[in-house]
Amino acid sequence: MSNLPESEAQKALQKESELSFTGWQQEVQQGLDCGLEAAESIKDRTISTFSRGELPHYAGINTFLKAPYLEDVKQVGNYDVAIVGVPHDSGTTYRPGTRFGPQGIRKISALYTPYNFELGVDLREQIKLCDVGDIFTIPANNEKSFDQISKGVAHIFKSGAFPIILGGDHSIGFPTLRGVCRHLGDKKVGIIHFDRHVDTQETDLDERMHTCPWFHATNMKNAPAKNLVQLGIGGWQVPRQGVKVCRERATNILTVTDITEMGLDVAADFAIEKATDGTDCVWISFDIDCIDAGFVPGTGWPEPGGLLPREALYLLKKIVQNTNVCGIEVVEVSPPYDVSDMTALMATRVICDTMAHLVVSGQLPRKQKPDYIHEEAQVVDQPWS
Repeated sequence: MSNLPESEAQKALQKESELSFTGWQQEVQQGLDCGLEAAESIKDRTISTFSRGELPHYAGINTFLKAPYLEDVKQVGNYDVAIVGVPHDSGTTYRPGTRFGPQGIRKISALYTPYNFELGVDLREQIKLCDVGDIFTIPANNEKSFDQISKGVAHIFKSGAFPIILGGDHSIGFPTLRGVCRHLGDKKVGIIHFDRHVDTQETDLDERMHTCPWFHATNMKNAPAKNLVQLGIGGWQVPRQGVKVCRERATNILTVTDITEMGLDVAADFAIEKATDGTDCVWISFDIDCIDAGFVPGTGWPEPGGLLPREALYLLKKIVQNTNVCGIEVVEVSPPYDVSDMTALMATRVICDTMAHLVVSGQLPRKQKPDYIHEEAQVVDQPWS
């Protein structure tokens, strides 16, 4: 047994010893300063009278991971990562409820600590994270909401903070990427899209709905269709109109069977190769329904036969650590249909893992603003009527 290679657990034990406690100590001190010292009967003097910070997990006001709430969004460039909610479900064509997705994800994120054992990452110690709250979306009006979303995402992206979007239905995929493209200049972005559905129709029910984001995104010069990679597509809910667009635009699709038969490493390498071919950065769009419906019941279009959670998380790890990621959105979490917060918890895991992989790969914290970000905004799409 002594000749076996060092285990992941042994490596994790060593990595933990190399992490600082500075961020935790600052949080404790702030809690004491702002929340009063505890009652005299409390022996642990790091505890305050009013709950401030991580503990207890069931108390406090829920931002994502209880990160600082940034009320003045003009200061977002002072942070490495900005969480922003997009409570929009007017693009839904069946089960509504994803407007409550940001709330649901934030609520269950309080269960997590900022430390991951296997990766040896402590987000509180290694990056500056903030939650800027939600985009002000307009109920029952997709296009006005899209304009709000694009403006908000463009502001965060331009600042240099890494944007993480809490959806919302998948119609937001177009306006979020449009916000990014407004500040790409002549640079290109690849899209890696985790989903059971292609979402490439031009319209659905005569509007740009959650089945349509990638038709309109790949109309933009900064987001070529040849760099759209779709992972996990399949089942009985893939409209033929969208399939026709994928065929005509030569996008890249892997079904769950493709992924399992070729193996996760080969599938990830395929996605990376296609998404990065001639591009400068990669946008990740993670629809929670890419995972088998048994694990994520709280979504608008649950489809059996999807990826297992471990498969999806492994693909995400390989992709994030080996591409120049410019942002991620996690969409289609619908708390009214969720069971024991299972779906929202999976979304939280996707987001936390993404941040950790960015730290491990040296992409966070950013030493300087990436050179693909351009200060001047540009028009990247045609007016919609």
